[in-house]
Amino acid sequence: MTAVPAAFAFAAALVNPGPEEARELLVRELAKEEYQDARPGVLESVLQGILDWFAEVISQLNGFSPNLGTLILVLAALLLIGAAVWVVKPRRNARRRAAAEIFDAAAPLTADEHRRNSREAAARGDWDTALTERFRALVRSMEERVVLDPQPGRTADEAAAGIAAAFSAEAGRLRAAANRFDSVRYGKVPASRDDVERLAGLDDSLAAASPVSAGDASLPPLAVPR
Repeated sequence: MTAVPAAFAFAAALVNPGPEEARELLVRELAKEEYQDARPGVLESVLQGILDWFAEVISQLNGFSPNLGTLILVLAALLLIGAAVWVVKPRRNARRRAAAEIFDAAAPLTADEHRRNSREAAARGDWDTALTERFRALVRSMEERVVLDPQPGRTADEAAAGIAAAFSAEAGRLRAAANRFDSVRYGKVPASRDDVERLAGLDDSLAAASPVSAGDASLPPLAVPR
């Protein structure tokens, strides 16, 4: 459930709350995961300001039924929060995308350099590094062979899909490799020797194969310099 629908569901559930009860309900609502996940740190003061405004206006209400006035203010506060969440959501998604990129911001390495890093990590039993570096070697190799265009910010899934377009027979293994890379690199799921050996086998298979466009399956494979 996203923050905005959750806000409306919360407001609809209110039945004749008093001012203090309504404020307490709002504070509890803002503590829910969908609001906490959606707001960056910069909204801390905005949300606190909404709560302060809410308390002040309730204390100054004149001419309204207390229950009606409280409900109106709760709805207004939740609409403001929902609007803030809607505005910052693209920024949040951009941060998540940046966290899922294949390559770090360091100076780019060649495919052979990534393979060397993978072998060295495997020799010392660091299977996580060995796997991530071998996947990077595979993707960099595809860029060097002009199967993929170099693209900053590319994710493992995007790379797997792009490579599979030229090596359709390996689509399943490519998807599995991308998932394993993400689970190790970003999900903190430990890699094993078998994971690294499977990925190395895929990398070696692709290195020995020639890419074929999806629409050219009936044509002889296109030779691409390696």
